Amino acid sequence: MVTLATFMEVLDTTIVNVCLPHIAGSMSASYDDATWTLTSYLVANGIVVPISGWLGRLLGRRRYFLLCIAMFTVFSFMCGIATSLPQLVVFRLLQGFFGGGMQPCQQSIVLDTFEPSQRGRAFSVVAIAIIFAPVIGPTLGGWITDHYTWRWIFLINVPVGVITFLAVARLVEDPPWVARDRARLGDIDAVGLGLIAVGLGSLQFVLDRGEDFDWFGSPVIRLFAMLAVVGMVGAVAWLLMVEKPVVNLRVLKDRNFAVGSVMMFGIGAVLYSCNVLVPLLAEAQFGYTAQLTGELMVPGAVLMFVLIPLVGRVVMPLVDTRYVIAFGFASVGCALIYAHGLSAQMSYWDLILLRAALTLGLAFLFVPNGTISYATLPRSLTPDATALYAMFRNIAGSAGIALVAALVTQHTQMHRAYLAGHLTPFDPAYQELLWQNLHRLQESGMASGAAHDAALGLINGTLTQQAAILAYGDVFSIMAIAAFAMVPLTLLFRPDIIRGVAARRG
Repeated sequence: MVTLATFMEVLDTTIVNVCLPHIAGSMSASYDDATWTLTSYLVANGIVVPISGWLGRLLGRRRYFLLCIAMFTVFSFMCGIATSLPQLVVFRLLQGFFGGGMQPCQQSIVLDTFEPSQRGRAFSVVAIAIIFAPVIGPTLGGWITDHYTWRWIFLINVPVGVITFLAVARLVEDPPWVARDRARLGDIDAVGLGLIAVGLGSLQFVLDRGEDFDWFGSPVIRLFAMLAVVGMVGAVAWLLMVEKPVVNLRVLKDRNFAVGSVMMFGIGAVLYSCNVLVPLLAEAQFGYTAQLTGELMVPGAVLMFVLIPLVGRVVMPLVDTRYVIAFGFASVGCALIYAHGLSAQMSYWDLILLRAALTLGLAFLFVPNGTISYATLPRSLTPDATALYAMFRNIAGSAGIALVAALVTQHTQMHRAYLAGHLTPFDPAYQELLWQNLHRLQESGMASGAAHDAALGLINGTLTQQAAILAYGDVFSIMAIAAFAMVPLTLLFRPDIIRGVAARRG
């Protein structure tokens, strides 16, 4: 039941994306203004995630988890009945504020409930929720909006939230060491809180709105980028100096957790980037509907649903965890190399195969990495560790999406400029294509002058599509290089600890 809360929260980070035009239209606002409903959620979520461990100690983990579920549900309802865009933005901000605490709390409960030998199975369930939610989010949001209204993407959280709250209240209890940690909490680290809020809030704003504001060509983005750097550098320096920081960065001294956090950053970037690139490619370049694109994602999601438990129960007891993670990144890299060979002639089944190939590698990453990252941590550091782990995943996702979107735009322009150089009266292939289009249009009854303009328009559309597809191929290649670069880093995990964990599992 605690994983259901995480599923609901992760789902809400992506389900709104496809509904923004409907929200803008119903509230008489521009699309750009409507995107603040997404930005406000991400900013609040990004600020709260790293300090959720401290908030759990301050209020009691069970109490804080129940508070997050309850208020997330309340503000989901408020979003659903909002009558103006400013109201919706404020309610989304508060929804993100309470939603940010659910992922770390859920992971802390899992770590405290299951012994290291059983964590692989527990993380299998967690991984399915974290991977499955962003995959089905846009599809579910589009289906609900098309068949009902965008308000139901928020209202649907209410019954799920009530059921989750009642189940957690009945089944979850704080272990004794949570009360001891609360007793030793000390004064509130206001400076640390402020620096984290400024740094991570500004960073999330830059990553989410950078493309809309023309990145560093905008003074607004330059200002928030400067605030992000100052806030994060200042936060790191402060948190390492004070005796009782709001987030204990010393948890990164644990070698396995530090390496696992780097791995999670790579996993998050690949997961969220692929979840954006593949649907965008299908809809923008191949003309698929939202429903057809959603169906394209389903086989990969089903494959993950089957593979993740098998990895946790069958593969990990038999194979060194480092090699399982290395295989996962290598598989993702190979799938991305396959994706580099994109062409305008790719069929629907080719895209399904592409998505399934990307999914195969991800199934070998989440559970092994989560299990080994926490294997050597003492229980007292679990709240801070889970908060930082979730933070790395969220930042990686936002950074990955922003980076691939910028790269697609840049490389599309680059390829278009290169291909346009062939559209001259001296290029035989161009002249042949122009003549074929012109002849076909004239045969359909179009006048000569209009047919010539329409023929040029068809060539321009083909040029734009080819340039975009080449750009997607370039981006997949860059991502493949990044995935392969992660493979040797898996050897940084402590092999003696890995063998010990494997032995206990066996």
